[in-house]
Amino acid sequence: MNSNSICRPRASEVGRRVVNGRLAFLAWAALLLPLASIPPSLAQDAARAIPNERCLSCHDDEALTAEDGRSMLVHESGFSASKHRRLDCTTCHADALSTRHPRNKLGAVPVANCEQCHAEELAPLRESVHAKKATPEASAASCARCHGDLHTLPRRPGLEAPLSPVNQMQTCGQCHGDMMEGYLHSSHAKARLVKGLNSSPACTDCHGTHDILPKSNPDSRTSHAKSPETCGGCHEFILSKWTESTHGQLWQEGKPGPLCIDCHDAHDVVDPTSIQARQDFPHECGNCHQKEGATFHTSFHGKATDIGRAAAAMCSDCHTPHHNLPASDPGSTIHPDNLAAMCGQCHKGKVTPAFLTFDPHNDPTDPNDNIYVYWVYVFMVSLLIGVFAFFGIHDLLWLQRALVGKLRGEFQSSHGGPGKYVKRFSRGQIALHISIVLSFLLLAATGLPLKFAAAPWAQPMANVLGGAQVVSWLHRFAAIVTFGYFAAHLLMVFWGMFIRKEKGYLWGPRSMVPQWSDVTDFLGNMKYFLYLGPRPKMDRWAYWEKFDYLAVFWGVAIIGFSGLFLWFPNFFTSFLPGWVLNAAYVVHSDEALLATGFIFLFHFFHTHLRPESFPMDPVIFTGKMPLEKFKEERPKEYQRLVDSGQLESVLADPPMREHLVEAYVFGFLAVTIGIGLAVAIFVGLLTSLH
Repeated sequence: MNSNSICRPRASEVGRRVVNGRLAFLAWAALLLPLASIPPSLAQDAARAIPNERCLSCHDDEALTAEDGRSMLVHESGFSASKHRRLDCTTCHADALSTRHPRNKLGAVPVANCEQCHAEELAPLRESVHAKKATPEASAASCARCHGDLHTLPRRPGLEAPLSPVNQMQTCGQCHGDMMEGYLHSSHAKARLVKGLNSSPACTDCHGTHDILPKSNPDSRTSHAKSPETCGGCHEFILSKWTESTHGQLWQEGKPGPLCIDCHDAHDVVDPTSIQARQDFPHECGNCHQKEGATFHTSFHGKATDIGRAAAAMCSDCHTPHHNLPASDPGSTIHPDNLAAMCGQCHKGKVTPAFLTFDPHNDPTDPNDNIYVYWVYVFMVSLLIGVFAFFGIHDLLWLQRALVGKLRGEFQSSHGGPGKYVKRFSRGQIALHISIVLSFLLLAATGLPLKFAAAPWAQPMANVLGGAQVVSWLHRFAAIVTFGYFAAHLLMVFWGMFIRKEKGYLWGPRSMVPQWSDVTDFLGNMKYFLYLGPRPKMDRWAYWEKFDYLAVFWGVAIIGFSGLFLWFPNFFTSFLPGWVLNAAYVVHSDEALLATGFIFLFHFFHTHLRPESFPMDPVIFTGKMPLEKFKEERPKEYQRLVDSGQLESVLADPPMREHLVEAYVFGFLAVTIGIGLAVAIFVGLLTSLH
């Protein structure tokens, strides 16, 4: 039994005679009336009479192609097992007889007419976006393009079918590659392909099948207004909660407001708990809530989120993602009665009433937000600008004068070489300074990414250090070290003043307290910088060294205590108002910028990068400096030691070579890191201006 006999009952002898008679009639008509057309009824009868074997005898050939290069292959075995196996070839290709198609003119037979069987499916296709785009010039969707080879269409389509939920990615991707690129990275695709969840939506679940309309059409399943209904087909519980929210109520009233596809990308839907999503959502919310979005990104919560800290609170953590309500609504998470529970999710322990008055969206530049925080901000900005302006001018004048002096040969001594050295610092002071260097660099490297979270280098720097969470712990560790050396220094001063009864801590040449001589030295230096006088003679401590010292002393106290306010907010708000936390954030942030900028720009210049000392002054690491260099840079101290007969007591041998190498390696590394962080600060400031 052949494949054709499966489709039709065996013809009777009478039937065969009728068919043969009609064929004979057609043969005579072709001979007698070559220019006449075949009547449609007769052509259909003749077409139905062509056995499938006759078609397959030619088309079951892999080398068979049309003039445009399309394959005309139809495997008999594949067709016999297909969903269309009971149909005659001429059922779909009814014009096969009336259209002559020898081997040299293949492709002349019109394509299959699917509508005679699938009219119900094809009716909505005429109004779909696929039909609208089916121009002769365009490669539009067609039955075969979407459903695959119609000659081998499976009887019961499974996962191997072109339009199975899995294969839709490839089938639809033939035309919609850009959309599919996003979808393949989405949570929907991962749920189906990685987790094996059959309930995860495929293309047709959201877009429909034959009735796909452009998203600009209000009736489209993917139109902006219908996105809640489409998404709600799977996310029913979320839709029910969302319709009760402020956003959902706007949608139900037909008013403009954010819908599903405004917050979630249409195709590249990401896991809302992922770092990527948590970083993107504040920007999405900020499209509508511009003021709140701007203040969020300048807050601690916003900056911690921007550098990838998963535990940091962002919009949906406080306002809920799908059930957000105004603060006046008793059901809102930010209603005064619910704030303690909401904030307590992250801030463990007893949340004080004052803590709940902290403003997470405070704008310190706006006096109407909080006048106290505003004046703290004005003071800190004025201090920062004042210090940078003063020392910027001072050091630029120094740089040009030192370069001229270097060219003139005014500086004869160096930091190394043989001969006698003068001991300047004790081992305890050296160890203390190394602790300062290490902890300060760690504080800067872990704090600057938070300060300039929007800068392109912020998150990569945090990632290099182990991620945002590790960075936060490293910052606290460096803070503990800072408090440690600060306490050690105070103990050293106390021991010297009250136990050993040493003089000169508060006044005299060895005191770090500013004195009138510092004013005269400063004025003398300004004259020297402007070529109006000689280089002034310095004593044990120069005025810029005292400023450096006091800047660290002030900075540790201000940055340290403001940091403690932020570290232990519940404790401090047990006896202070909540706005103090807003003020502490401003102080901590701006004072840290002042400290890092001053150290990496001005302190490095004063000690290492000025032409007299370039490339580095190792005295703070070796504790010694050459006697000749000492005479040149500290003539007043040298003369006082000579006059008092104490010079011999401070003379020492040159530092050992290995100690000098260690000093230079450590010093160069510290200076290099500092300069790199200074460049990062500059880039961060430029980024913040955009």
